[in-house]
Amino acid sequence: MDRRGLPDEVKTFERVILDEAEPLAEAWERNAAGWIEWARLPERDSYWRFHRAAFLSLVPSPGRLTLDIGCGEGRLSRDLKALGHRVVAFDASPTAVEAARSADPESDVQLADAAHLPLPDASVDLAIAFMSLQDVDDAAGAIREVARVLDRGGRLCMAIVHPINSVGQFESAEPDAPFTITGQYFEPYRYRDVIEREVRLVFESWHRPLSWYVDALADAGFLVERLAEVRVPDEAADTPRARRWQRLPLFLHIRALRP
Repeated sequence: MDRRGLPDEVKTFERVILDEAEPLAEAWERNAAGWIEWARLPERDSYWRFHRAAFLSLVPSPGRLTLDIGCGEGRLSRDLKALGHRVVAFDASPTAVEAARSADPESDVQLADAAHLPLPDASVDLAIAFMSLQDVDDAAGAIREVARVLDRGGRLCMAIVHPINSVGQFESAEPDAPFTITGQYFEPYRYRDVIEREVRLVFESWHRPLSWYVDALADAGFLVERLAEVRVPDEAADTPRARRWQRLPLFLHIRALRP
C-alpha cells in the first residue's frame, strides 16, 4: 500500500516506535477504511502523482500470470490488467479484498497471507509486491514463497518505503529542512505513522535496512537485476513539502530474477 507522498495539506505527522504491537495484518485491517478512502481520492496520493509511472517502468511485459501481493484496494491490479496482465491479487485484509472486488467484480482477488500463497510451485512468471513487504511481519517468508511459486526465469518487482525514509524525518516542511535520523538504521523495528489531512491515516510497518531486503532476496535464490531509489520528480515537486524529497529517496524499487 502506497503512502507518504506528502502534499502541503498535511496537518500533522507523528511517528511512534512500537516496542510491542499486534500482528501487522490486524493493524492494517483495523485501519483499512481510511486508507481506501485516501487511495481513491484523485491526484492526492503519490501513486497518482508519480509513483505508478516510476514503478511500471520496472515491470516486464505481460506473461501467463502476474501476482499482486498485498494488493490493497486493487488500483495497481486494475492498472496491470489494463496493460494486458492476467492478474491474481492477494491481501491479508478482508476489508481491502472486498474493496478490490467491488471496484472490479471480474477481478481474481483472494484473502491470503503473503508467506502462504494458495498456488502451486513454479506456476507464475511475474510477482508484484508494491509497497507491501514493509507491512508484512514475515517478509523473508513472503520472499521465499514468491521464489516457490515463480517459474525459472520469473521475476519479482517490489517497492518499499525507502529505509532512509522509515528511519528519519525532516525537521520542518521547508524544501531545505534538515533531515534527522531518529531511529537505529541497522536494527529492524516496528513503527506507526499517523497522518492527519483530508483523511486520518494510520500506517504500521517494519523498518528494515536495505541490506536486509537484498540478503532476503539472495537467501531465497534471487538475483537482483535493478535497484532504483525513487525521489519526487520535477513535475510532481509542486509544493515545498514535496521538494524536500528531491534531496532524499522516498521509495526503493527492486527487480529480481529467479534463475
